Amino acid sequence: MGITVNGLDELKKLAGSDLGTSEWIEVTQERIDTFADATGDHQWIHVDPERAAAGPFGAPIAHGYLTLSLFIPLFTELLDVQGVTTKVNYGLDKVRFPAPVKAGSRIRLAGRLAEVTEVPGGVQIAVDGTIETEGGAKPAAVLRSLSRFYA
Repeated sequence: MGITVNGLDELKKLAGSDLGTSEWIEVTQERIDTFADATGDHQWIHVDPERAAAGPFGAPIAHGYLTLSLFIPLFTELLDVQGVTTKVNYGLDKVRFPAPVKAGSRIRLAGRLAEVTEVPGGVQIAVDGTIETEGGAKPAAVLRSLSRFYA
């Protein structure tokens, strides 16, 4: 487990801190297919391994939004905020997908707590995240995530 803080005051003290990296997780074809079923996005580049093998990436690739959705479980390995009543995903400031995630690849998150700002009843954090693919030359996703924590 990464960093654990108790309460908003301890969280504020972490502003500007490197949060480290999560463990690696595998993005399986089964996970990609499940995401396709959940979202209705069954484009062949994701769900047809035979056709995708002959496509531009040489294999099926994860949906960009699947990669993005894995930010939350990866992030929970980096920072655990205790002593608050509510934790809310507030949104994203930016997201880019510089490189695809091929089925069977492993990814992890490197994070930095860029900002902690006060909001009525709590704080908002901005986390700069980079989702890396094992052995990849470019990141799979680069993002700034916003979350709110209320006392």
